[in-house]
Amino acid sequence: MHALRKNHPLRRIVLASAATVSGMVLLLSLKPHASPQAALALPAPSGSASASGGTGSAAAGTKTVDGDTVQTRWGPVQVRITVKDGKLTEVTAITYPSDNPRDQEINSYALPRLRTEALTAQSADIDTVSGATYTSEGYRQSLQSALDSVSG
Repeated sequence: MHALRKNHPLRRIVLASAATVSGMVLLLSLKPHASPQAALALPAPSGSASASGGTGSAAAGTKTVDGDTVQTRWGPVQVRITVKDGKLTEVTAITYPSDNPRDQEINSYALPRLRTEALTAQSADIDTVSGATYTSEGYRQSLQSALDSVSG
């Protein structure tokens, strides 16, 4: 008797395993699409010239604060926030992983989404961006530290 004959369960197991592996390879080879608008909205990475002067007060009731630099698996993440009259008005990623094209691709769509979520939520209670888990977690932690330093 042959081990892979038609009614033998081992044949089904081998075929199911091969199909699963093939499907996973196909899924992992997919690349996310970044919209051109998201790429244009990406802030400059750390080390670049910045229009903001760091921590301080630009106008009455307005305060700009840098959050802690959070080390993630792929590199550091740090945000700068602006609070005007107790309301979060701007969030900018000033440090984030950008060493290779894949980091740049991920952050071109993740950072604008994280910024929008933070401004909408007015807190660090924001969703993780799929495909940018580590950056999202670092962004959330840095944002929370900045909000904590503003409030107290």
